[in-house]
Amino acid sequence: MSRETRNYFLLFLTAAIWGSGFVAQALGMEHVSPFTFTWARSMIGGLFLLAVIPVLGVWTRKSSGEKTEKSRAAGSPWRSRTLWIGGFCCGTVLFIAESLQQFGLLHTAVGKAGFLTSLYVVIVPLLGIFIGRRTRFNVWIAVLLAIAGLYFMCMKAGEMSLGIGDTLVLACALAFSIHILVIDRFAPLVDCVRMSCLQFFVGGLWGFVFMFIFEPPTLESLLAALPAIAYAGIMSNGIAYTLQVVAQNGVHPTIASIILSSESMVSVLLGWLIMNQTMTLRELGGCAFMLAAIVVAQLPVSVFERRRKAAP
Repeated sequence: MSRETRNYFLLFLTAAIWGSGFVAQALGMEHVSPFTFTWARSMIGGLFLLAVIPVLGVWTRKSSGEKTEKSRAAGSPWRSRTLWIGGFCCGTVLFIAESLQQFGLLHTAVGKAGFLTSLYVVIVPLLGIFIGRRTRFNVWIAVLLAIAGLYFMCMKAGEMSLGIGDTLVLACALAFSIHILVIDRFAPLVDCVRMSCLQFFVGGLWGFVFMFIFEPPTLESLLAALPAIAYAGIMSNGIAYTLQVVAQNGVHPTIASIILSSESMVSVLLGWLIMNQTMTLRELGGCAFMLAAIVVAQLPVSVFERRRKAAP
């Protein structure tokens, strides 16, 4: 398996884990407030990753770039200044994104939140224009297909109104877009697993501060929300976000965002396969659009570009 194929698979696995995480987030906030949930999941994710770094570090050393090897040769990998800057930037943006999503889920449905969050699929290439990231024509086609698929899967017919919760989740999508671009900037330069670990502790520190300023929790509420927090902390944070950091190394951020946005498709399919939920024709059409978007995004040269090159 080539490195590129492996990274695509890991990004899709990340989307699959995220697809099951919305329910845990909604259940957890029945007992604790958003800042508390964000703090707890971040700390659990960081501690989990700190425990498995000795194993994961061996794997990622084989796939890290040349610059990472040079910085490691100069001393301990934790001593890299770029690593700490990347961890701080990623952790701060991730804390903002997760907090906005948590507050949004208090006021909007899980399915709608999934659709609005996944709009980073179009925000990423738009932001990329301002930082010199060119996006191929076929990838823009894939972006449009992904948006259509997400809409058919997550939104009811004619439902386009935006409330306060929807606005917060849209802001969350912008923050997640910035997070993807920040990872794209730092992942080739540092040890990806350690940067992911740092981002969780940075997010946990921000969450700790805001939690005690605005919403001090009780022991009873934390224990009641513990199963949901543990799932979000270990699976969504510790495993999925780390896979994202590792897999995005060398993948165009727009293509990564298209694959990651398939989390909505995965959640719908899992509900059909595992929970015996029915799938409407509308949802099946949305899945088809998403699959088409992923395939089109991988085409090395679009049909239109081929025709242009073939023209005299």
